[in-house]
Amino acid sequence: MRSVPLGSGRLAPNVVLGLMRIAELDDDAVRGLVRTARDAGIDMFDHADIYGPQLHACERRFAEALRLSPAERDEITIQTKAGIVREGPYFDFSYEHLVASAEASLRALDTDYIDVLLLHRPDALVEPEEVARAFDHLESSGKVRAFGVSNHTPRQIELLKTAVRQPLVADQVQLSIAHAPLVAQGVAANMQGFEQSVSLDGGGLVDYCRIHGITLQAWSPMQAPGGGVFLGSPAYPELNDAIARLAEHYGVEPIAIATAWITRHPAGMQVVLGTTTPARVAAAAAGSDLALTRAEWYGLLRAAGYRVP
Repeated sequence: MRSVPLGSGRLAPNVVLGLMRIAELDDDAVRGLVRTARDAGIDMFDHADIYGPQLHACERRFAEALRLSPAERDEITIQTKAGIVREGPYFDFSYEHLVASAEASLRALDTDYIDVLLLHRPDALVEPEEVARAFDHLESSGKVRAFGVSNHTPRQIELLKTAVRQPLVADQVQLSIAHAPLVAQGVAANMQGFEQSVSLDGGGLVDYCRIHGITLQAWSPMQAPGGGVFLGSPAYPELNDAIARLAEHYGVEPIAIATAWITRHPAGMQVVLGTTTPARVAAAAAGSDLALTRAEWYGLLRAAGYRVP
């Protein structure tokens, strides 16, 4: 398992296990899923307060199933998110909400600290000073060790940085071969009358994160636009044929090629897996160290329907 810098500091695996679907799994299933991930070299686990049928349900299920000792807890990186008010729905980056959510996550996870806390989708009513006050409190009290964002544009990050003093170490965004506007826009920049050339991220998020040492984390790495998995989908025959050829060439499952397309990017991105099937976790993790050639990488982008001039 290849490691990448999480921000400009700690190292983390370039494949992460997302746990938004574990609420209904029994203890053995959760432990088996985590054990498979650990055996593959994945020691970072992604949560959010809203994952599960009730607030903090998946965080609680994780803690109840694993019952980590202090030594075992120190071996892994736990990331969670706050800021979405599901009952609205709306977003709340106020000091009170962020602190209360983080403290509830600590209780649900049965841990003394959260390694990384992300702001979960932008809050249009954000007051950066409120976020800064929450981050300062959570850091100084030892409850959160690092901070980041999810689904934020470069300008939204810059706005937060007017008050937040901690480095923002990650931005978790939707990215897959089939859903790749963050990457594809730059490939077709300055092409007139071409939808792919239009920037939807506020101005070059991938390049911005590389310049500022922010790690991009790809959520839904197997998902096509509009939902559904592109692997094996009849809607993507050319892409699946290209993936199948590379999978046979490298001796891996197609899901490993989907992982490798993201981890090949020199931005040092992390892939956040959402599957609860241990075999798929192991198969996807095999793409961590697989270095596609430039021709293979661009060939997959083209096969997904994007323009490569």
